[in-house]
Amino acid sequence: MSAPAVPSLPSYASGISDEPLLGDTIGDNLDRTAARVPDGEALVDRAQGLRYTWAEFVTEVDALAVGLLDLGIAKGERVGIWAPNCAQWTLLQYATAKVGAILVNINPAYRTHELEFVLNQAGIRMLVAARSFKTSMYAEMIESVRPNCPALERIVITDTEQWAQLFVHDGDVGRVRERQGELSADDAINIQYTSGTTGFPKGATLSHHNILNNGYFVGRLCGYTEVDRVCIPVPFYHCFGMVMGNLACSSSGATMVIPAPGFDPKLTLEACAEERCTSLYGVPTMFIAELSLPDADSYDLAPLRTGIMAGSPCPIEVMKQVVERFGMSEVSICYGMTETSPVSTQTRADDSLDRRVSTVGRTMPHLESKIVDPETGLTVPRGTPGELCTRGYSVMLGYWEQPEKTAEVIDRARWMHTGDLGVMDDEGYVNITGRIKDMVIRGGENVYPREIEEFLYTHPDILDAQVIGVPDERYGEELMAWVRLRDGVADLTAEAVREFANGRLAHYKIPRYVRVVDEFPMTVTGKVRKVEMRAESVELLGLGNVSPTA
Repeated sequence: MSAPAVPSLPSYASGISDEPLLGDTIGDNLDRTAARVPDGEALVDRAQGLRYTWAEFVTEVDALAVGLLDLGIAKGERVGIWAPNCAQWTLLQYATAKVGAILVNINPAYRTHELEFVLNQAGIRMLVAARSFKTSMYAEMIESVRPNCPALERIVITDTEQWAQLFVHDGDVGRVRERQGELSADDAINIQYTSGTTGFPKGATLSHHNILNNGYFVGRLCGYTEVDRVCIPVPFYHCFGMVMGNLACSSSGATMVIPAPGFDPKLTLEACAEERCTSLYGVPTMFIAELSLPDADSYDLAPLRTGIMAGSPCPIEVMKQVVERFGMSEVSICYGMTETSPVSTQTRADDSLDRRVSTVGRTMPHLESKIVDPETGLTVPRGTPGELCTRGYSVMLGYWEQPEKTAEVIDRARWMHTGDLGVMDDEGYVNITGRIKDMVIRGGENVYPREIEEFLYTHPDILDAQVIGVPDERYGEELMAWVRLRDGVADLTAEAVREFANGRLAHYKIPRYVRVVDEFPMTVTGKVRKVEMRAESVELLGLGNVSPTA
């Protein structure tokens, strides 16, 4: 009698931890850190020349919180912030948390149409904004939409006396403590609008519990203590900056270093060197820009030991250079999305370089992950591609006042369906192979752009690459590569790419079209807008009327 067959291990993992979740609100957690390391440096804003110890930082946060209470800002009311990275952004983040107001992050790249939508959809009562940033005249844009935003009662521009007057240093801080005592860790505290590819963005609503714990455990896996100094060039308006950056620091006592209001590769490396940073954050395009500086190797980055590369798939060659040239031997890869606060998986410091360049790590502590068949919803065996889902403390409360949209992504068992295609190996490591919507079907063959992009990075002339599908009469879709070339390389033809790929890639994976560009269309968080690339490519190639026959 033969032995019964042993079923394959399912693509499911839970993040085991000996360390419990935090039950604090953000304000209470900040107070604990300040009491523990009052003289440690909390925040450095290099552009404004501002520095705060944790004791000084909490004093300023409390003074701003008193000012918000004096304005009658109630628990649950929405306060918007529209500004690049600056100390004012961070102070408002913690002050609103202390009074229980919901901070609404507004994308610095928004224009009036998007601004008006967010102000009204979130019902923002008070808006704090920079006067301007680069070519964006925020103050003027706000005034142009103000008549159409009935909920908006107060506008505060950060370089005015009105901002300074919000800080009530001689006020009754006891009122702030009283408000803190009325807050629950499960209260909504933050709305972040996802950069939707179609229609208006949706407001992911996050609680203290969501984002405080995510920041804390990201910091724990990076090994942060009060001696660490984290360079944060990624935008605060996104989870990468305000959660993985600010909250990871405030929950561990590490220092937040703002190298510049917006990303500048030179100013970032200068900040790392002069502030003796031990950790550096960035999306892959940021690290590519830093590595490409002519004097990149001249900066003293000896203290750097770790950092986070996230936001979009991390090219293998870029990761290797960050480790070898910047000395970031413990650099971590994180994967997640705004709706999950954001990190769901992360590599660990003791993971091999191979693990860190080929996966997005393992499930975070206290979270669950599974890979499911997108059609049936059933968990697939290990090693089988499917949609990555995540569950646990990090999953958002929902999209602000959009229960139908929430139900489209969070199922009845509270699993968040990410829309990302992934594979889980036998040890629980996850590899993201692309977006379900990014998958190209060429002549019946499923092609994952991520695989082609990683291959193109090995071409000696290619600095960066993105692959999309465009319409084709015969095959349904064909592959097109957009590439950025290394300095000194003038051009690269499709024929040259095909010659490079022949014998190394299956024929159906070789791009038919190649376009050389100086930059890709990007969101402010560094994600490539492939929808925009497709539309532009269809027009450029004259494929608007193509009707696939395959």
